[in-house]
Amino acid sequence: MTKKIFRSTVAVGLAVLAASLVIIMGALYSYFGKLQEQQLKDELSIAAAAMAEGDGMSYLTRLDSDNYRITWLRADGEVLYDTRADAATMENHAQREEVRQALANGAGESSRYSNTMLTKMLYYAQRLPDGTVLRLSASRVTAGAVLLGMLQPILLVIAAALILSGLLASRVSKRIVEPLNRLDLEHPLENEAYEELSPLLRRLEHQRRQIDQQMSALRRRSEEFEQITASMTEGLVLLDNSGTVLSINPAAQAVLGTDSACVGQPLVAVERDTAVSRALRDAMESGRAETCMEKDGREYQFDMTRIQADGETVGAVLLTFDVTEQTFAQRNRREFTANVSHELKTPLQGIIGSAELLESGMVQPEDMPRFVGHIRSEAQRLVTLINDIIRLSELDEGGALPMEPVELLTLCRDTAAGLSAAAEKRHVTVSVTGEEVTVPGVRRLLSEVFANLCDNAIKYNVDGGSVAIHVSRKGDNACVTVSDTGIGIPAEHQSRVFERFYRVDKSHSKSSGGTGLGLSIVKHAVAYHHGTVELDSREGKGTTFTVTLPLNQ
Repeated sequence: MTKKIFRSTVAVGLAVLAASLVIIMGALYSYFGKLQEQQLKDELSIAAAAMAEGDGMSYLTRLDSDNYRITWLRADGEVLYDTRADAATMENHAQREEVRQALANGAGESSRYSNTMLTKMLYYAQRLPDGTVLRLSASRVTAGAVLLGMLQPILLVIAAALILSGLLASRVSKRIVEPLNRLDLEHPLENEAYEELSPLLRRLEHQRRQIDQQMSALRRRSEEFEQITASMTEGLVLLDNSGTVLSINPAAQAVLGTDSACVGQPLVAVERDTAVSRALRDAMESGRAETCMEKDGREYQFDMTRIQADGETVGAVLLTFDVTEQTFAQRNRREFTANVSHELKTPLQGIIGSAELLESGMVQPEDMPRFVGHIRSEAQRLVTLINDIIRLSELDEGGALPMEPVELLTLCRDTAAGLSAAAEKRHVTVSVTGEEVTVPGVRRLLSEVFANLCDNAIKYNVDGGSVAIHVSRKGDNACVTVSDTGIGIPAEHQSRVFERFYRVDKSHSKSSGGTGLGLSIVKHAVAYHHGTVELDSREGKGTTFTVTLPLNQ
């Protein structure tokens, strides 16, 4: 802006100077031209009067002037005398305009330019009483000649004007712009500036307030959006129409293994899996696509939806869901269905087979007790399996069961006493130690928890081994450990022993009569009491289960 004011000021100064020079020179040229013409007329009148009173030729020869040229003509235009040339050699002047006017009217005048157009000749003629014509002429420089003659001083004046106007323009422009540069646009109404700027400043203040309100609203919405997306368990990624990441919440960052620095990068650079790229391309084309992938042992589902505005695609939304539990549940459901079918069919086939042999009379009388005993044991096994399935179904449904204070040390002693026959059969000693601790719970479920743990400790123990049950209090929790000196559980199986129908050694489990649901019942029953169950086992050295139950529900 300073440069514009500077250039404008200098241009105005030069324009004013040029106009002034033109006007002044024009006025002076016109004034002195008229003065010269009048002087020329006066001198012609004097010369004509002098010639009328005396001998004209002798008068003319006595005149000597470098500024004027005098010519004396007869009425027919023949030159009688000329102060600058020989009259005999001069052409006839009868057709000259000033001569014709003088012969006709008594006086005449004309002007003619020289060949170079730099000199203008003024001619004035007057008819004398004897009929002759006296003509007086003088040269007058043109405006162009004057301009050329004054060129040097004019250039000096222009140069001086340029310097002076430049200095003044620089100072003026700075003084004009300085208050503008000091304007505080954050507080327009607090400025002390030109009065002419007041409407602009008021307008700026109004717009600033509007912008502040809009920015505050946008900031609030942005914070709300960030808070909402940050608390989402699902991953959320916003993409533009070229697949570049515009926004990503923490859940999506954890899934994709990145951070907020990925904003502005293409999604294919953040997640290089071809399935994701293909799903994004399909979503942009068809409107929606989904894919699944495994990362770090977890199953994730990627849902992509195209975003359109005014009929044009402006981007896409990517939602990621952790479907590990659902996938695990679906797998367990399939396995549970298959296992239930198998476990129910096995004892039923044994019962049906023995019954068919008895019905056909193919069993000898002395073998009858053995077949009947087989039918009874298989039926008992079937009943046990069905009871376990019913118990798991009750725990899955999560219905309210009657709670009561349960003293764990006594419960564990009763459980050990109930399993004493099985322990004696395996020559396994069972000991119960600790302190009396009472927790609120469902006695039947807690009894099944410790019965299953003790039963497994006896079944999978070595002959002559031992089982130790210890009850203690740890802070706000009751802690019960069941340790054995048995065969232990291999490390690769420990993460799955609580799954339904999962058996580490299927042949041993079949011989021991287990259903494969005991530890699953333990897990669900402890979870029903808001407790935890932990496993610590080393193959060939024994296993320890630790059940922790809160003292207050």
